[in-house]
Amino acid sequence: MTPAPGPVGGIVLTGGGAARLGGAEKAGVEVGGRTLLEHALEALADVAEVVVVGPEVATTRPVTFRREDPPGGGPAAAVLAGLTGFVRRPRLVVVLAVDMPLVTAGTVARLLRAVTGDGAILLDPSGQQQYLCAAYSVDALERHRPTEEGAAEHGLPMRRLVAGLELVGVPAAGREAEDVDTWADLRRLREAEGR
Repeated sequence: MTPAPGPVGGIVLTGGGAARLGGAEKAGVEVGGRTLLEHALEALADVAEVVVVGPEVATTRPVTFRREDPPGGGPAAAVLAGLTGFVRRPRLVVVLAVDMPLVTAGTVARLLRAVTGDGAILLDPSGQQQYLCAAYSVDALERHRPTEEGAAEHGLPMRRLVAGLELVGVPAAGREAEDVDTWADLRRLREAEGR
């Protein structure tokens, strides 16, 4: 069943440890003269309200900052923390990792057009689901939030959070599923972009 039309929110995840980048703050890493966070916010340009889960930094548009408690709980905990940051609860939320600078507003529009059931998710060229580049039904995520006594969101794998969701796969166009996990990834991306 397709979610009824309604507001769309965005969650950008910036708070990962970036261990393979020597602990560098990924949000501030530059590609093409813009930070990774600026790239992510540009991809969400058509989304009315954005929550950034990670340390507070200056941004090019108004956003709300949130942190999972305790910090470092992983992407699923960060997504669930992000859901608490919206002034107006969205029906759909676009989740985007800050380290995917080739995702554009066009990528986001394709995901939103594809949504049926519980959402739509980007597929990399091998067909692997990119959990952190997807449009999810907020109701579906809330249904799968841990509720048992003592259950912890901290450390919950993203694949487990979304395991029961009915998600439409959206094949990546070109290189948009690439992410920046290492300095080698960053060099390769900068060279390919000619910057």
